[in-house]
Amino acid sequence: MRLERTSFARRLSGYAEAVHLPAQPVVEGRLLRMVGLTLEAEGLRAAVGSRCLVINDGGYQSAQVEAEVMGFSGSKIFLMPVGSLAGIAPGARVVPLPDTGRLPMGMSMLGRVLDGAGNALDGKGRMRAEDWVPMDGPVINPLKRDPISQPLDVGIRSINGLLTVGRGQRLGLFAGTGVGKSVLLGMMTRFTSADIIVVGLIGERGREVKEFIDHILGEEGLKRAVVVASPADDAPLMRLRAAQYCTRIAEYFRDKGKNVLLLMDSLTRYAQAQREIALAIGEPPATKGYPPSVFAKLPKLVERAGNAEAGGGSITAFYTVLSEGDDQQDPIADSARGVLDGHFVLSRRLAEEGHYPAIDIEASISRVMPQVVGEEHLRQAQRFKQLWSRYQQSRDLISVGAYVAGGDPETDLAIARLPAMQQFLRQGLRESVDLAQSQAQLATVFSQ
Repeated sequence: MRLERTSFARRLSGYAEAVHLPAQPVVEGRLLRMVGLTLEAEGLRAAVGSRCLVINDGGYQSAQVEAEVMGFSGSKIFLMPVGSLAGIAPGARVVPLPDTGRLPMGMSMLGRVLDGAGNALDGKGRMRAEDWVPMDGPVINPLKRDPISQPLDVGIRSINGLLTVGRGQRLGLFAGTGVGKSVLLGMMTRFTSADIIVVGLIGERGREVKEFIDHILGEEGLKRAVVVASPADDAPLMRLRAAQYCTRIAEYFRDKGKNVLLLMDSLTRYAQAQREIALAIGEPPATKGYPPSVFAKLPKLVERAGNAEAGGGSITAFYTVLSEGDDQQDPIADSARGVLDGHFVLSRRLAEEGHYPAIDIEASISRVMPQVVGEEHLRQAQRFKQLWSRYQQSRDLISVGAYVAGGDPETDLAIARLPAMQQFLRQGLRESVDLAQSQAQLATVFSQ
């Protein structure tokens, strides 16, 4: 059957420009059945990862939806839809699309809010694309990557002083629900010294997306940021694409020589979207219900961040990881910890005490800190952690009056320095403290 260019091509993949079907003959397939989230089609040849359009143009209702080929078995092709399947019926046409899709890019993205396919969500009209790039970014030889050697000022005193971040580092923000991770991300968005900020809101509640943009990110933060949002009610494939899209945006600006801050909230929702897809096409569950493909995709996504080759730009990435029930041994948290360059753990106990940001200094680490700070700064940070840890170990005894002063000199010093340490770790929502100030204030903790 010969398929001419039609109006439905303008809706393909939600790209800012129309994608036209070719005039040459196209071999169509037919939809056999739908099982859960998976569509099964027969009669067409399509590679894994290619896109198809499912068109129901007969009967009582016309409908169409884009789908991606996720696997095959014999002559059957398994597809995962990007949007709603309302109106799709058995026997619908399945038309392969001519390319793997290219994404709009450019400086005009700054200040915009987009979905996982590049569509504008902010009501400001279509984005003016300067370049069109494939979803998969360039692979950088690990031996040619510029080593992490410069600190990055994130404007948070406890991080700058005790968990210093290096430019090009990839870190996890481990937290349960309601302990202030989104607020902390918003503070870093406003205060971090980066050229471009890319924010990925993956699988969040729709209400939280608007609140993050309006109240946490703010107008000033949005001016130099690109936000990619895919709420929880989006199809799992769209959530997956949104995470890949915001990573691709960061890669695009890094290739332009920019220093990029990538904030993804959350890596767990990305893993859950992949789990939904993998289970739907029949992949067996392995670790606590997560199929093996989930743990294969996490490092592929994370490894795309980091420094470019010497003289190029950088991507410093923060990925939030939701710890179910505050369990730090959750399989996604455990896997992410192994592929990241450090992690910050947010404590529910600290949050309940009104201690913000609620960073658990004892459980957090920045693996590149020794490479980006001086010896004196590193020594002071280690001494701070020793005293803080010593107080936490004796906390219960002190609180019930069972500890007698003079029993242990280190504990006595920790008790004496506690007010100064607490003041150092706490910071207001609108308060920014740069690297130099953080180091100077860290030194005063021991000089009082």
